[in-house]
Amino acid sequence: MNYLFSALIILLSLFLGGLFLFTALVAMRVRMGLPPEGRFVTIMGNRMHYLEQGTSRDGAPTIVMIHGLGGVAQNFSYSVLGELARDHRVIAIDRPGSGYSLRHPKSSASLSVQADVVAGMIDALGLGKPLIVGHSLGGAVALATALRYPDKVAGLALVAPLTHMPSETSKAFAALQVSWPWLRRLVAWTLATPGSILQREKVMDIVFGPESVPKDFPVRGGGLLGLRPSQFIAASEDMNALPDVLPLMQQQYASLTLPISVLYGREDRILDYREQGEAMAEAAPNVELELISGGHMLPVTQPEVTAQFIRRNKAL
Repeated sequence: MNYLFSALIILLSLFLGGLFLFTALVAMRVRMGLPPEGRFVTIMGNRMHYLEQGTSRDGAPTIVMIHGLGGVAQNFSYSVLGELARDHRVIAIDRPGSGYSLRHPKSSASLSVQADVVAGMIDALGLGKPLIVGHSLGGAVALATALRYPDKVAGLALVAPLTHMPSETSKAFAALQVSWPWLRRLVAWTLATPGSILQREKVMDIVFGPESVPKDFPVRGGGLLGLRPSQFIAASEDMNALPDVLPLMQQQYASLTLPISVLYGREDRILDYREQGEAMAEAAPNVELELISGGHMLPVTQPEVTAQFIRRNKAL
């Protein structure tokens, strides 16, 4: 019996070791193939990576873009960033732990702390009073920033935003529901990367559907960065931190007086436009809701429509 138990431990160790080496190799190849494209600034101990384009003309506000769960700043690279940069200074942020931003080991993933980081970047980069664009979870971060720092935000343009606790978690993000930090790191360095590769088509169909995934999304859109353990850890931390703050935020939306525009695809397979978009329009004043035919990744699949939606925000 002891011999059998020892043999099983050895086999398990070899299996996990193999997965670890595979994950480390993939992470190294991604890091070498997709080096950082932007600049870095340290905010509250977090090393923040951001992309910057354009110059604001005639006093036009700066635009700050915040990506969603498991996303990266490059998600806005499908002409949204470039189009708006024609007459605005545009900053696209990698949220703490995502993309090439590093979350401080003692920092929290709560929406409140992420809002503090955004406010810190507004000050550090001299962005004045910007329009904040938030996609998916980035919408919740944008809302948290406006609630905590109303004097630092001119308006919100929210694309398929998370505004309320969803009634159910999308199957695309089910693997992120790991609450124990030690187990989260174990999964990140063993199962997450090969699992993502094996389940890629199924997950992308949910995330992008009913629209197609652009063939160049792994590189141009930064999709390959999602294969790194750090990206899994950050996304899992983000998801597990939502119940700490989001329900309280929902009770404060009525206090928001700045211009808020919301864009949603009726066929979104990640978030329900009724639970999120329509509920937001009912909860806060000055909300303009636009519903179109499309899925969740509108900045990638419909960049021109997204850019024009942002331009229509009354803060610009």
